[in-house]
Amino acid sequence: MAGNPNDPRETECRCAKSMVRKVLIVDDSKLARMAIVKVLGSLYPEWTRLEAAEAEAALEIAGQTAIDITLLDFNMPGRDGLSLASDLLKLYPGMPVAVISANHQDEVVRRAGSIGAAFLSKPLTEKALAAFLAEAVQQLGRDAR
Repeated sequence: MAGNPNDPRETECRCAKSMVRKVLIVDDSKLARMAIVKVLGSLYPEWTRLEAAEAEAALEIAGQTAIDITLLDFNMPGRDGLSLASDLLKLYPGMPVAVISANHQDEVVRRAGSIGAAFLSKPLTEKALAAFLAEAVQQLGRDAR
């Protein structure tokens, strides 16, 4: 049975799910980026996926294009993912950001949380990414109001 098209809650839900989002994926590993792109493509095929292999390229993309969500690796050459996340959040306050790492040390997880980023463990599972993205969609829907 279809929902009530006059119910504003259902309209908001449909709008939030159907909006095209831009997701920035930052990882020095092409294989890791490809794996994330594959999962994103199955979960949200209409979303735009932008890729960068390092922090400076990510900042350049973010300076040229409005980004909705960022997924980034913690360990990268040059700058670590937390430093990049902090800079991206200055450009886009409140943007959902996930720092992805095999480094599960409490300090890294705490630092991610302290700057407003989620922490996702590697190897990244489709379930963990889907849960983060679902929360990100809800957050973006709340922020749009």
